[in-house]
Amino acid sequence: MTAPKAARPRLSIGLPVYNGEEYLAESFDALLGQTYEDFELIVSDNASTDRTQDICRQYAEKDSRIRYLRQPRNIGATPNHNHVFAESRGELFKWASHDDLYARDLLRRCVEALDERPEVFLAHTGQAVIDGDGRVKVPYEYGLATDSPHPPERFRSLLFEPGGDDFYGVMRADVLRRVKPLDSYHHADRTFVAELTLHGPFHQVPEVLYFRRDHPTRAERANPGMRARCVNLDPRRAGPLHPTPRLLAEYVWGFVAAIQRAPLSPADRRACYRHLAAWMASRVRPGAGERVEDRAPVDPGRLTVSIDALVAGREGRQA
Repeated sequence: MTAPKAARPRLSIGLPVYNGEEYLAESFDALLGQTYEDFELIVSDNASTDRTQDICRQYAEKDSRIRYLRQPRNIGATPNHNHVFAESRGELFKWASHDDLYARDLLRRCVEALDERPEVFLAHTGQAVIDGDGRVKVPYEYGLATDSPHPPERFRSLLFEPGGDDFYGVMRADVLRRVKPLDSYHHADRTFVAELTLHGPFHQVPEVLYFRRDHPTRAERANPGMRARCVNLDPRRAGPLHPTPRLLAEYVWGFVAAIQRAPLSPADRRACYRHLAAWMASRVRPGAGERVEDRAPVDPGRLTVSIDALVAGREGRQA
């Protein structure tokens, strides 16, 4: 049975969606079937033209933790992501995707990690990439030094190491409000996470509980070109005022501005600038920043328990 909706939930989950009918119900089941229940789920429908609205309303009628909002027009993915955070009320916040899946203990383990480690800003779990049918394509070994107590080391690691999906971790909302909202230039999500690393260490729960779905209609696949991706993020990026050189320049400047805004000591700030200069000079070593789903598939056998736990959670919700 669903827990009663609290006046102010501990955790807010923001789920921006546009035309997500194919996988949305599965993601709802995975989120609403979590063993941690003290949350609100804020869904912002970006003027979808498929059955997304019907699916959202059906689930909202069954579970009072869902707040369904619908945009009168498509405002772009980035403004929609920022909107769900602006609507949040919780002490903690997490973005969720309409096509990803979550093992039943993901929220509980992340919240526990933050409670046990007051110095940590963000908690996430091990992850794997799944295909459209839910089969594991790529388990991912997290190798970033985002747990370092030293901000320059966290920043350096995010610049040079292949990135994870920390954007989808559970974060402390008060700290999240101190950083510049997500932007819509090339790889803006990466500069956003880079700024987050300068505000506190991350913690990775050593269990594979997050399953990122890769499929042909996912935004990155449906919009393979840089300009197309940025216009999908924000329609205002269309037109001659936002050429590719500007999108690249904003990407680099995003790192500079993050260092300028962050609460760093003069020595740490200088160290971050040095790491950024080295990254720019090397133009990033091959493979840095690649998406995990772009790597060669490996044997998913070791993930059987995590997938089974997830499926059990979904069946429990449907029973």
